[in-house]
Amino acid sequence: MNYWLMKSEPDVFAIDDLKACPNGTEPWDGVRNYQARNMMRDDMKKGDKVFFYHSNCKVPGIVGIAKVVKESYPDHTAFDPECKYYDPKSDPDNPRWFMVDVKFVKKFKEVISLEQLKAMPELEEMPLVRRGNRLSVMPVGEEHWERILELV
Repeated sequence: MNYWLMKSEPDVFAIDDLKACPNGTEPWDGVRNYQARNMMRDDMKKGDKVFFYHSNCKVPGIVGIAKVVKESYPDHTAFDPECKYYDPKSDPDNPRWFMVDVKFVKKFKEVISLEQLKAMPELEEMPLVRRGNRLSVMPVGEEHWERILELV
């Protein structure tokens, strides 16, 4: 099993939005970064656990847990000219962008803030807390996953 962190702006798609989806499940679409796409396409597997992270908000941080319930498949939003994630260079016969389906597992009572995470020396190698890392999808080591869960 792998562990991940996936970022979403809460005014776009919050953990409560995921919880409210039918069966608490939704495609994680709109990823338009090649490195993040490659991780979703090549490395994410059904059953992998995900920290749901609210970004670009007053208190950015981990707000809950989801899990991958469907492995990668072409992101259809890239083919729709009416969609904000449209990519005219993406072709259904040779898709450029992929998505996975995630399912709500748990919402934390309190946000585990980025500030809190950065203050923990044992997390200094975690991609999230390293300078310059702005990816919306990133791996989380098992030891980091377990340590963060101790904060809940």
